[in-house]
Amino acid sequence: MKPLTFAFTLIFAAGLASAAAAQKTATPPLHAESASSINMTTAADGEQTLVIRNVSYELSGTAVPGLAPDARLLLRNTTSSKEVVGDIGVDSTVTLEAWPLGQDLAQKPLYSLTVNGGDGHTVDNALFVVAHDLNDDNPWWSAYKLATGQHLFDTYAPLLSFSIARDTVKTRYVGLEAPGDDVKDARLKQPNVVAVLTYASEEKVIREALLTCDDTGKATQLRSFADESRTLSLVEDPSQPTKTLKLYFSANYPSAPAPVEVRIPVRNDDLDLAHAQLPPKLHLSAWKR
Repeated sequence: MKPLTFAFTLIFAAGLASAAAAQKTATPPLHAESASSINMTTAADGEQTLVIRNVSYELSGTAVPGLAPDARLLLRNTTSSKEVVGDIGVDSTVTLEAWPLGQDLAQKPLYSLTVNGGDGHTVDNALFVVAHDLNDDNPWWSAYKLATGQHLFDTYAPLLSFSIARDTVKTRYVGLEAPGDDVKDARLKQPNVVAVLTYASEEKVIREALLTCDDTGKATQLRSFADESRTLSLVEDPSQPTKTLKLYFSANYPSAPAPVEVRIPVRNDDLDLAHAQLPPKLHLSAWKR
């Protein structure tokens, strides 16, 4: 009888443990409503103003970098815009609010992020990317950590992402920031500066590199928003162990393209600046904000 009693005790204890675990992980009922809206008003002079508010909810996956492996976030994404019908330009903001799954949305969120922008979306269950100046010829993007809402970097070329490993997913992100006239960092106001290249994981910036040109007139052309287009891409050769980033500049119409190409190997999870391939008079060096 003792072996049977011992077995029953084990089964009973296991049952209690399972029930306790189920009770601990059970998610309480959740209900929330957020209204989207559209309003248009007409002034005495006939000018029409359109105000739009769109709200959407999203559930993150597990394994959000920076959170517990099984944690999920409930996200509320609100885009608000105001424009005068027929005029160029839209004033818009994107607000992201994040709660741990199961928390009442009436409580204060884990974080709230509000930035100027026309669109915001999650990327790879790791980042929240906001697009700015969508109605402009030169849009740009900001990347934020999904776990905390912390700003990671800005890019004036579409965000590039790729895995540095072949046997698993180990994603890295690349952006390019071309300094405008209103840039605050005095170092980026130098006439030979072209752009800052950023190489990052989902949790931190790993490397920044400053691209400069000895020909200040050429530097002005390459960093121009109105006159130049910039793209980032990845060049892979299956026979080679390293990947290569390609930064490509091209003058906008009606100017001749006059392409400029910079290639930077990615080695040991870093930018191999020493072996970068650059046209004459262009230089690439390590840089830090």
